[in-house]
Amino acid sequence: MYDVIVVGARISGAATAMLLSKAGHKVLLLDRAVFPGGKAAATNLVHPPGILRLKRWGLLERLRATGCPPIREYGLQSGRARLMAPLPAVDGVDEAYSPERAALDRILLDAAIESGAEFREGFSVQGLCTDEAGTVTGVRGRTDDGTPVTEHARLVVGGDGSNSTVARLTGAEKYGTRPVLNKSHWAYWEGLPHDGRVRTHRHARKHTFTWPTHDGLTIVGVALPTRDFKAGSEEERDRTVVDAFEAVDPEWAAALRDTERTGRWMTGSVPNFLRRSHGPGWALVGDAGYTRDPITAAGISDSLRSAELLAEAVDSAWSTSGGAGLPQALARYGRQRDDLVRGHYRYTCDHAAIADHSPEEVEFIEAMSRSATHGRDMVGVFATIVDPARFYSAANMHALLDHVESGPDTSWKLRMVRWLVRGAPRHIPPARRTGDRLIAANLGSMGEYLLNGPRRPAAHTAS
Repeated sequence: MYDVIVVGARISGAATAMLLSKAGHKVLLLDRAVFPGGKAAATNLVHPPGILRLKRWGLLERLRATGCPPIREYGLQSGRARLMAPLPAVDGVDEAYSPERAALDRILLDAAIESGAEFREGFSVQGLCTDEAGTVTGVRGRTDDGTPVTEHARLVVGGDGSNSTVARLTGAEKYGTRPVLNKSHWAYWEGLPHDGRVRTHRHARKHTFTWPTHDGLTIVGVALPTRDFKAGSEEERDRTVVDAFEAVDPEWAAALRDTERTGRWMTGSVPNFLRRSHGPGWALVGDAGYTRDPITAAGISDSLRSAELLAEAVDSAWSTSGGAGLPQALARYGRQRDDLVRGHYRYTCDHAAIADHSPEEVEFIEAMSRSATHGRDMVGVFATIVDPARFYSAANMHALLDHVESGPDTSWKLRMVRWLVRGAPRHIPPARRTGDRLIAANLGSMGEYLLNGPRRPAAHTAS
């Protein structure tokens, strides 16, 4: 009899098993793969909130020991706007990393085993055990040689990805669903400079991205709306990606032509959803409970944060009430998870539509590049550090207007907005609200934050 059975031994599952084992609970960690096989294709970026967790758990030095370079600046280019800013610090952590996925998986799995978790690979879960009340009490499965095995636990955790077996077997319903919004090609490139920067570009309904990763390599890719995406041959994908960079950054495109792709192109697309996070005797963690488009590269960071939330909830219930308070603790975990991810989920879906920026949006991005605070916080939104509702608040957008340049190239909309917000007589209260509506109309779904959200400036939400 175990305290916890964790299904899935990658990022979220291994982290959950490690944390609960460290807290003194008896944990069985299962995975259908035989490691290091079955690794997922991923862009591997871990934002500062994820790196903070690795630091808290004593694993950051292991990550650094792999030789993966730190990343300290993120950027966005759209039209004439070029924004590149340092990452905001989260409890002293102001760097990201893009480690080899197999190496990060191994670091977390080794830490779980060292903490006391029992690990079984090549184990396929076929069903769940339940009692008369319907509470999950364990798992039924098979080893890689086909031997049937049943194991029991006080809690079963699904950390087995977006196609979670545990979620399917418990009937955990999805909500807030959005379809696949884009598809992407990406590959590793060798010979490009490692300058500690994430570069992203938006042009002609294409989103190009590149950043340094492990073993002297650089990730290079492009995401396109699903209707514009074509798979093509390896050579056709080379042309698609290099041509997309040519349109926004000719120097980088030239560097791509002068260097070499190593390995095959990878292709990915992800639906967007949240799932009910828990029920009697079970819980979901990481991608099993919440998956969003990879365009903001937040999957690993989200998985580490949700593992911490779940482990803290479970340990608190068992430490204070002997398990009687577990249903309440799991409900609290569900609320905390949704509160943590809701705003960034919405931001990601908006970003993933890959709509070209309006002229006014480009002017706003230019203004952000002139304001150290706004520039830092804008890349902080992308990196899941700054709450989108705070960043797109009326007060923050009003402050940004101070950095919009005046001149003949400034759009009439922004000139009017600035007058309504800054120059209109104070005895005309609707003026500022009218200005807010004009700003919001050019911010996509993010404009709803300005009209309906808190009227305070940006603030960090990750810790």
